[in-house]
Amino acid sequence: MRIYISADMEGITGLVDADDVQPGGRDYERGRLMMAEDVNAAIRGAVAAGATDVTVNDAHGPMRNLLPEALHPAARLIRGKPKQMGMLEGLTPEHDAVVCVGYHSRAGALGVLSHSFMGHEIEDMWLDGRPVGEIGLAHATAAAIGVPVVALTGDDCACAEMADWDVSVSTVAVKHARDRFAAELRPAEEARAAIEEAVAAALSARPSGAAVPSGPSTLAVRWQSASVASTLLGIPGVNATDTRTVQTQGPLPTLYRLFGVWMRVAASLTNQAPYC
Repeated sequence: MRIYISADMEGITGLVDADDVQPGGRDYERGRLMMAEDVNAAIRGAVAAGATDVTVNDAHGPMRNLLPEALHPAARLIRGKPKQMGMLEGLTPEHDAVVCVGYHSRAGALGVLSHSFMGHEIEDMWLDGRPVGEIGLAHATAAAIGVPVVALTGDDCACAEMADWDVSVSTVAVKHARDRFAAELRPAEEARAAIEEAVAAALSARPSGAAVPSGPSTLAVRWQSASVASTLLGIPGVNATDTRTVQTQGPLPTLYRLFGVWMRVAASLTNQAPYC
């Protein structure tokens, strides 16, 4: 059984602030070790369920957060950037299941460190007319590749967002949001035991493949900056719905890869901290 783990950081046990998750932050070094512990709990659950191959993709920010020496030896790590498929780099149809560790709710939600990919630079996103963030886009893209998402960890808002997309996905709330930078924390040992147990159970009961969407999808993004939207109109197939919103059509996962190009364009035009 081949398992793929996409590891973000905002939804990790104990972390609530930008200083916990950004390189240079006063608690970042502690945060990256906390991240490794949550990921290792998921790996242990996968191994307990019979996984013989585990790939972990460091999917947060610079994508160099996980220390290789801190990772469970059963897993191989994809580290660094750029990556054409970003948070899903390395996911292939040969994988049997996806586990999302440390995920967070989308922009506009009152979840811990909530945002969609680029802090406040992305104000909102829609997939086929439905509001979407990192959770929904990862779920839809994995399904297009033919691999089901079976488990997700994060705060209670992230878990609720996942349930809105697919109620069959097992979720583990490691903290409960009190505001965007405050949470009631689940004890670390308890949270990691829950992650391990939930991942093992979800993989043991995993479906055989995912429902692959048919036909093209439409991805729309509203940017904080009209300059970003205007620049993106130079890409063939991209059109504007207003001065700050652009959209395009195509099949997933092609749209996911194209969205990564949009973010690189936006990053070249802006210089904004992600949690303002």
